[in-house]
Amino acid sequence: MNERSDLTGDERGVAGSGPAGRQRWRTIVAVLLIVLGCVLAPLAGVAVWARNQVTNTDRYVRTVAPLAADPAIQAAVADQITAQIFTYLDIQGLTNQTVDALAARGLRPRVADQLRGFAAPLASGIQSFVRTEVGKIVQSQAFADAWVQANRVAHQALVKALTGQGGGAVTVEGDTVNLNLAPFIETVKQRLVASGFGLAARIPEVNASFVLFDVKNLTRARSAFDLLNTLGIWLPIIALVLLGVGVFVAKDHRRALVGAASGVAVAMVGLGLSLAVFRTIYLDAIPAAVLPHDAAAVLYDTIVAYLRLGLRTILVLALVVAGGALVTGQSTTAVRTRQRLAAGIGWLRGGAERAGWRTGPVGTWVYANKQLLRIAAVALAALALVFWGQPTGKTILLLAGLLLVALALIEFLGRPPERTAEITTQT
Repeated sequence: MNERSDLTGDERGVAGSGPAGRQRWRTIVAVLLIVLGCVLAPLAGVAVWARNQVTNTDRYVRTVAPLAADPAIQAAVADQITAQIFTYLDIQGLTNQTVDALAARGLRPRVADQLRGFAAPLASGIQSFVRTEVGKIVQSQAFADAWVQANRVAHQALVKALTGQGGGAVTVEGDTVNLNLAPFIETVKQRLVASGFGLAARIPEVNASFVLFDVKNLTRARSAFDLLNTLGIWLPIIALVLLGVGVFVAKDHRRALVGAASGVAVAMVGLGLSLAVFRTIYLDAIPAAVLPHDAAAVLYDTIVAYLRLGLRTILVLALVVAGGALVTGQSTTAVRTRQRLAAGIGWLRGGAERAGWRTGPVGTWVYANKQLLRIAAVALAALALVFWGQPTGKTILLLAGLLLVALALIEFLGRPPERTAEITTQT
């Protein structure tokens, strides 16, 4: 009898350890899936951004179009165009040649020496004049239109450059990606001739370039870019599936959702910090002779603008999801928060009723279908976010605020039946 009792106890122990073991495995698998999804989240963001910049011409043009109006970029382009022009126009040499010709025709040596002394100031003045004219052209709407058009036409060539093929208006030389300035220099040449500066007609067809990027180990960057471009579609899907399955497998779905959303938020913060660190590395690696520091900074910030916007949007969304999961949870703080909010709304409803405002059957129906209405409000907010063209962090906060207002309105309108009966009796 004792042996049978002992055996039964052992069997109970084994039976009890089975579910506990499965729960532990569920927790381990859920944690691994969520962590992996959070790690892939920033990579997915970078992949989507890289793919959009390469395959979407309109998105690329929208990215680089503001550069034409930036003073730092305008100054850098104007300086390079002016420098290219004066590699073909030796004003000081032409002045000296003219004086020598006049001296050969009988110009007094003393006067000739004085004229030669004016050669350097004259060259400097003419260069300043040309730089001013170039600056006006670069600041004009015509230049902005030409910049957009050149970048639009060059987009396919940029794809080739980033994949290592080069060619077209955008070329790769060593560790630099360059934009051909020949069309802009030709525009400047015509403008100078039209302004009466006839020497500009001497400028031949120039094959100058403006550095878009100067990146060390560009070959490795191309390889990484190719990988991210290939995974641009699948990485976001994989990350979402891993996070979703991790939350589903977890024993406590709400806690897992809070952990997943918080992990994604931390990953987005990490991506933002990485962009800041890489910005410093990028600016330190570019020689000032290649591209001025302020122009390089503007170029980097403009190129990654959509990436930063995307990570901020995901960060805000993750924080909103985590906050919503926490508030709707069963923790003491969450329960007390909901109770206080419900009490406050109930106080407002009572004041409205005392003032003569009645909801009648609508209030009773809302109270009876309160859960369904809450789910509908959340679903509508989610659908609005999904179908919003390009949501930002402000968009998400706006939708979250409207959702809170809708939930508060549902709570305010919902009136218990006994309360209705009591009010009817009193009236």
